[in-house]
Amino acid sequence: MAFIAASAHDTGNLKTAPRAPRAKQNYKSWAWVALLYGSAVLIAGYLWLGEPSREIGGFLTVALMLILMLGGVHIGLAMTGAGALGLYSTGGLTALQSTLEQGTYDPTATWQLSVIPTFIFMGTALWKSGLTTRAFESAKMWLGIVPGGLALTTTVSGAGLAASSGSTIALTHALGRVSIPEMLRAGYKPGFAIGSTAMAGTLGQLIPPSVLLVVYAGAAQTSVGSQLMAGIVPGILMAIAFCALIFAVGIFKPAHAPRTNAQYSLVEKCKGLVQVIPLALVAVVVIGGIASGLFTPTESAAIGSIVALILGWFTRTDGSVGVRGFFDFLRSTLVTSVISSAGIFLLLIGVHVLTRVVTLSQLANRLTDMVVSVGLNAVSFLLILILLYLLLGMFMDTMAIILLTVPILATPLMELGVDMIWFGVFLVIMVEIGMVTPPLGVLSFVIHRIAQDPEVNQGQRISLTTTFKGVLPFVAVALAITVLLIAFPELVTWLPERLSVQG
Repeated sequence: MAFIAASAHDTGNLKTAPRAPRAKQNYKSWAWVALLYGSAVLIAGYLWLGEPSREIGGFLTVALMLILMLGGVHIGLAMTGAGALGLYSTGGLTALQSTLEQGTYDPTATWQLSVIPTFIFMGTALWKSGLTTRAFESAKMWLGIVPGGLALTTTVSGAGLAASSGSTIALTHALGRVSIPEMLRAGYKPGFAIGSTAMAGTLGQLIPPSVLLVVYAGAAQTSVGSQLMAGIVPGILMAIAFCALIFAVGIFKPAHAPRTNAQYSLVEKCKGLVQVIPLALVAVVVIGGIASGLFTPTESAAIGSIVALILGWFTRTDGSVGVRGFFDFLRSTLVTSVISSAGIFLLLIGVHVLTRVVTLSQLANRLTDMVVSVGLNAVSFLLILILLYLLLGMFMDTMAIILLTVPILATPLMELGVDMIWFGVFLVIMVEIGMVTPPLGVLSFVIHRIAQDPEVNQGQRISLTTTFKGVLPFVAVALAITVLLIAFPELVTWLPERLSVQG
């Protein structure tokens, strides 16, 4: 997405662009595409016609999948296609046939995973009703006048809204168009405005309802309810840490994050809080239902989606009325939710096929033996994984990273005694951080592209270097929290163990 957006920006300046550099750029692009697909054809041919060992076959399957992803193939199709060739190479036609027959049913026909479409439906209903935008406006009324207030507003809004969105990129795109112009008009430094916006969406993938944690639970076969509850304390810690950083910058470097001059009366602030009540009710139904044991995660998600639909309809701002207006609202919400859910379940099918390849090729066992032979303990291995995930996050989608690495790393992690519930929270934090880290963090490219719109940048030139500099302090804070969780894993496991959540 980032590179497509950048290309679209470049085509707006074709009249002034020198022809030779443009031709050179096109040549490089075609050369890169030819290299990718040429490599894919060679690996696929070797897996199909050659006779590689099981270990080599597993390694080449993963390599083929990564190449297809880089070439723009849908992640689920890349996993399924590469996995099918890997299965044929390592297990023969029988293994391929049985896996494909079961692979479209077993990974998706799970009662626990019905949480995914209901969470997505919930977030879509809240977004289409306009509740998410009004939540930002309400937070601005209360926090705008304190040091770093608008950045605090962005962070708090991101923590609440991304939990119902399920997509960090989608939330950042929506939030950036609202928050960045507000901060720049108030005199914020561009880098700080962009950095706080880019990191705001990452919080919601920890605080339930979180689609990423549910997807991880499906891939790692952990309890969905316990996995969701495990993200609450780390999510709150991360939000507090980001807010502390913003507040400190507002106090010690007021030129970077000045206070706003807007004044709101207590009555106006209270009216703003009233607008947030529907969002709070949905959160209470979902989180409270799971934590209290009143509902299973699946039941909480279903009831929460119904509450979100009803509240979204009654508080909508599009002016539609009557039965026809309700069904139009319901239809648009359903269509968006079904499309998003289908993409995720296609990924789950792909990871099922890939897991079979990893099992047959004994790739995970080889990795486990290597880790044990080197003498790494759990802490050392996790510190190495921090670097690995930062690297993967530079060029891969969060969902792809989770579904790719969990089947490979599960065995060595359990051998080292790492709690898989804890690892789910660690993994979600790392993939979200990886999306903003330079030089290739895809979320940084997305937010930089948004900042090129004159309506967003308010006439200021915002370079990619400015974007990367802006996110680095927040990345440092997030990494510090991650190391804290490694040192004190009870911060993650305490709440789900205390609640004994079902499902």
